[in-house]
Amino acid sequence: MICKKNRLGFTLVELLVVIAIIGVLVGLLLPAVQAAREAARRMQCSNNLKQMGLAIHNHESSFKYMPAAEKDLPAATYPSPPNPYGSLATYGTLFHLLPFMEQMNIYNLVDTKRSYIDPVNMQPPYGTASPLAASPVSTFLCPSAPANAPSDYGPYFASVGLDLGPYVAPRTDYIPIKGLHRSLAVCAGKANTTTQNGLLGTSDPEKKPHIKFGEVSDGLSNTILFAELAGRQKLYFRGKPLPGNSLADGGLTLNSYYGDSNTAREMRGYSGADILNPTQAGCSAINVMNLNGPYAFHPGGVLIAMGDGSVHFLSDSVSTIVFAGLVTRDGGESVSLEQ
Repeated sequence: MICKKNRLGFTLVELLVVIAIIGVLVGLLLPAVQAAREAARRMQCSNNLKQMGLAIHNHESSFKYMPAAEKDLPAATYPSPPNPYGSLATYGTLFHLLPFMEQMNIYNLVDTKRSYIDPVNMQPPYGTASPLAASPVSTFLCPSAPANAPSDYGPYFASVGLDLGPYVAPRTDYIPIKGLHRSLAVCAGKANTTTQNGLLGTSDPEKKPHIKFGEVSDGLSNTILFAELAGRQKLYFRGKPLPGNSLADGGLTLNSYYGDSNTAREMRGYSGADILNPTQAGCSAINVMNLNGPYAFHPGGVLIAMGDGSVHFLSDSVSTIVFAGLVTRDGGESVSLEQ
């Protein structure tokens, strides 16, 4: 008598059913995992802005004014030897926050009595020999933004006639708010002029370093201090990279270096009909293009820090009238984040 052994195992049909079930589970769980990861990244981004807001308050408490969005050093007291490149531009707002963010060691790498475009602060062969080139600050980087390489200022310097070769600089995904660009002013129904009346900007050169909290008549809680402007080593339009367009071309990388005074921007308004998609008419300000307006890689909007240090998520559908009102520090507009 021959006994047949029963073979244990999956039939082909059973195997296919198991694979199908696993596929369904992965399809259900993957979006949840991705959402959880983005929530963690967004929380870290929010914490970065909170640290920057706290640093502004500590600076104002120590010096009785906020650090300048932009400032030229006085030519009469510029140290010897003079800057052969002629620039008197000093370091920007974010750089001057470093001592209040436990980054004094980075702050001390340069001579703040000299321009950031000065051979003393850009030792040859420039490039990675620059004191700040190897000193990125994680607080200035949003974890949701693409991990692009540091900014190369070489093309910018070449565009203005300075043959300095490569000059690598650590980037930032956040910007100080300097004022309203005329494009946003027009979108918001204002005059066709650019004004530097943001929380960290003024058109009065005598007051650039000396804006105080008490001069913010619209209220610190109603005025934007910092906003995301991320991924600026490449050009992005409505979430998609523009092929063949790099911010290193034509010197546009200038506003992505945390030490640069040009990091501060006047906020721009965009009309979809004027850029790439003629079917999207009308004015927008948030998440259109990462050139001179708030831009983030969080779904649905950007994170902003207000003058009082609070951090909020601003929807990309916000009215340009409301956004423009939140940009100005003394415009007298009756707007708030709840609108």
